[in-house]
Amino acid sequence: MQIYNSKTHRKEELKPIAPPKVTMYVCGPTVYDEIHIGNARTFLSFDVIRRYLTYRGYDVIFAQNLTDVDDKIIARAAEKNTTPEAVASEFSEKFIERMRAFNVLDPSIRPRATQEIEAMCAMISDLIEKKHAYATEGGDVYFSVRSVVEYGEVSGRKVDELLVGARVEENAEKNDPLDFALWKAAKPGEPAWKSPWGLGRPGWHTECAAMVEKYLDSPVDIHGGGSDLLFPHHENENAQARGAFGTELAHIWMHGGMLRVDGEKMSKSLGNFYTLAEVLEHATAPAIRLLMLQTHYRSPLDFSYARLEGAASALARFENFISRVEWLSAQGIERFEASDLAETSSLVEREFQEAMDDDFNTASALGALFGLLNKANVELDCDAPDVEGLQVASDTIQRLLGVLGISLGACEEEDRSRLLEVARELGLGE
Repeated sequence: MQIYNSKTHRKEELKPIAPPKVTMYVCGPTVYDEIHIGNARTFLSFDVIRRYLTYRGYDVIFAQNLTDVDDKIIARAAEKNTTPEAVASEFSEKFIERMRAFNVLDPSIRPRATQEIEAMCAMISDLIEKKHAYATEGGDVYFSVRSVVEYGEVSGRKVDELLVGARVEENAEKNDPLDFALWKAAKPGEPAWKSPWGLGRPGWHTECAAMVEKYLDSPVDIHGGGSDLLFPHHENENAQARGAFGTELAHIWMHGGMLRVDGEKMSKSLGNFYTLAEVLEHATAPAIRLLMLQTHYRSPLDFSYARLEGAASALARFENFISRVEWLSAQGIERFEASDLAETSSLVEREFQEAMDDDFNTASALGALFGLLNKANVELDCDAPDVEGLQVASDTIQRLLGVLGISLGACEEEDRSRLLEVARELGLGE
């Protein structure tokens, strides 16, 4: 199985540290708002990767955190005249609800940052002791970027080039402008916890590094997230692991491509910003998953309601075939004429595996299933169809779509009609 490693910029064979176990850590959301479809696409990609690894016989231990303390949460609480804890609780539960509605499996481990402060403080103390971090008189703690010679190995950035053309926040307490916060001293009205450096809260980059080590041990087999996390978040996580644990944080770094809407960057100002909850009001989870999986996870995805309506129609083709085969099988008719459909189904499963073994190429994997569907529909329309072969094809299609988390039977005609209506209202359905 070949997986593209963002760190090395090439495909590498998956070699688990302790086979058949595979450890995966995927950065979760900062819970201050509803997740948008760009977030959803990332979480879908890693859900499918996890499902496929399980299908291939691996024991996948999948961890995903919830960042429930952050500047964005504090700002949202001020806007809503409530507490950061209330905001984090509300949107943590909404995130879990949306993921389940999207048929994304619950993680094996779901740590919340606010419940892991002790582990974070322990890691920071270790970094200070090993001269990779330093505390300031004001109660902040910073990581010394230049203390780790491997800094830049994940993103390919060179330390000496980071300041060129970059806007770096001026801070007289830092030894170096590139150093980043591990612990932030408490400010009035903000959440705070006790620490050896006084009341405060952890920095974002600190949270994931500490939770990876606590729950999965460093290094993990796979660490993933959206491409926007490659730098500085994942680079800074890895630097802390190098400093505190003496190892890289992950063997393979995976990053999903960005999502655009109707060919443009998604933004509220353009009126093309969609949350997953909004899209799920107009389409079923299987249709949305099918649309997103028709593009390779590392490639940019162009989302539109018109394309989503097309995915719903494609999904209906699978559903109609399954329904017709079920009806034919229920008639108790013995096979009329033999065909090679059962053999073709076996070959298609191999094609599916070959595609997915090549860096989880869901587009090619789906292409193989559509090819089987086309051939099976031809057999189904024969005067004397091969009932047994058709049942094998039906079972194969349902099982392999299930590996992609696409369940059939959920996309009704009224859903497709509603999607088409939405597309037309937005001028996208012509």
